[in-house]
Amino acid sequence: MKDILGFKLEDQIIDTQSAAATDLQNPQEIHFDNSKEALEIIRHSTAHLMAEAIKTLYSDAKFFVGPTVEEGFYYDFKTSAKIGEEELSTIEKKMKELAEKGNQITKYTITKQEALKKFENDELKLEVLKKIDSDEIGIYAQGSFEDLCRGPHAPNTKYLRNFKLIRVAGAYLGGDETKEMLTRIYGIAFADKETLKNHITMLEEAKKRDHRKVGHDMGLFAFDEDIGSGMPIWLPAGARLRGKLEKLLYHAHLVRGYEPVRGPEILKSDLWKLSGHYQNYGQNMYFTNIEEAEYGIKPMNCLSHIKIFDSETRGHRELPLKFFEFGVVHRHEKSGVLHGLLRVREFTQDDAHIFCTEAQIKSVIYEVMDFVDSVLKAFDFNYSIEVATKPQKAIGSDEFWDKATLAIKEALDEKGMKYDMDEGGGAFYGPKIDVKITDCIGRKWQCGTIQVDLNLPDRFDISYTDENNQKVRPVMIHRAIIGSFERFIAILTEHFGGEFPFFIAPTQVILIPIGEPHIEFAKKIQKELLKADISVKVFDKNESLAKKIRNAEKERVPLIAVIGDQEVSENKVALRDRREKRQYEMSVDAFIAELVAKNNGVFI
Repeated sequence: MKDILGFKLEDQIIDTQSAAATDLQNPQEIHFDNSKEALEIIRHSTAHLMAEAIKTLYSDAKFFVGPTVEEGFYYDFKTSAKIGEEELSTIEKKMKELAEKGNQITKYTITKQEALKKFENDELKLEVLKKIDSDEIGIYAQGSFEDLCRGPHAPNTKYLRNFKLIRVAGAYLGGDETKEMLTRIYGIAFADKETLKNHITMLEEAKKRDHRKVGHDMGLFAFDEDIGSGMPIWLPAGARLRGKLEKLLYHAHLVRGYEPVRGPEILKSDLWKLSGHYQNYGQNMYFTNIEEAEYGIKPMNCLSHIKIFDSETRGHRELPLKFFEFGVVHRHEKSGVLHGLLRVREFTQDDAHIFCTEAQIKSVIYEVMDFVDSVLKAFDFNYSIEVATKPQKAIGSDEFWDKATLAIKEALDEKGMKYDMDEGGGAFYGPKIDVKITDCIGRKWQCGTIQVDLNLPDRFDISYTDENNQKVRPVMIHRAIIGSFERFIAILTEHFGGEFPFFIAPTQVILIPIGEPHIEFAKKIQKELLKADISVKVFDKNESLAKKIRNAEKERVPLIAVIGDQEVSENKVALRDRREKRQYEMSVDAFIAELVAKNNGVFI
């Protein structure tokens, strides 16, 4: 039986079912625009259009899956032909030809047994069918192409005109590194030409700002396969930048009443089993054996902080008790998802755990959100908030989830903060607030998170004594402001294009002596600046002044100070301010005093 999804041409409205539905009894009305719901349908339909074009061009092509992703879609497939970036324009041209035909996109269903028979010679489709539990299998067809899919799709290909293929990558079948490598083509699609054009402009700008390229040019970090994938090496400039960020955040925690703590990087597996991580997160952890006992390398810092809380008797007057740690963690990410500093296997969280009473949850969330606001404002970020609720794979009672979710929502409501709901997006142990920042070219990044947890305190049987000297279970709030130093530095690098604000710039000043007689004076200034905690270099190679300035420009340094005969004789510097785009002169004493003020003028 075939079902054709209705489409009102006069209103440009798609009448279709939700992605999770299996019938057309209660269709959901979705406008043909750039709303989240419409883009899901447009992009998924465009993925099928791309697959149809590939099949037309390469007859032996076989297809795995073609889902939508945050900004577009992709399809995994294989063919005997070599597919590279240069083939994208050919595939795109064929897609446009097929779209113009306006073929109807139709759906029919067959049984799983019929599907297994239909695709018996297609090993990739058989892999897909293995993952489907239902006996009713949906198939969408357009022109001569059809594929397994639950839909929904646009009613015909004429609505799929505003797209672009952006890159080719390799992807293991099903993300399993032991299986064959497939070809993956990524694309973007929108409802109108103008939005597509603007998005392409944003992608071009993002390419210029790519933290991997900028980081390489500025000598911030590197990766080495001899060390291991996803394990960043921090070079001197990057280590200075990171150190400045850590110092700023460390002080910000102290003034807000947080206590610094530190736990070991490996803990016995018995603890991870007690917490539930072993059962629910074990596939993302690394394990080792010491004297016949199994240990887990920590993917998060919470267990050590629980043990620190439990290391002595706690009274209600101590709460809220706030521990923070810039803790190094390791997570087993698949190689296909590793991406510069944005997705790594070793990273450092700006992690904190707050132990409080149930009555204090709201006030703690207020305070943490104020902390988030002050940090993000220091870097000129706008941000949005999502409240994420219970996922399918979760621990703890429904009562706990309901109580914790309500506390979060009430706290944000009373604070007057707007938020969206992310149903099913919570951590396996509790609901959470996710903070998403928007960079200068409009991209959203997930960074900070606040998670309310009544489960781990119960599992570890921790308590405090109340005013009646009775033992009471505390609430544990997991909290990160920037998420991880690695990811946040990647975002900062792309947001500023490497032109970091003075207070965290890896090199804040470059002193350029014009000739040999001026080097001693430059090094004297350098020594005074280093004493004042200003990051400074002297470019004293035997090169022309123009070349020294060009090399300094490449490092995206905020200030360049040129020193010649006049500067030495008058005890001053000739400055080029790259952030303010101006040149001026200043006495050495005034110069140092101004830099110290700028360096110490940012408080979080």
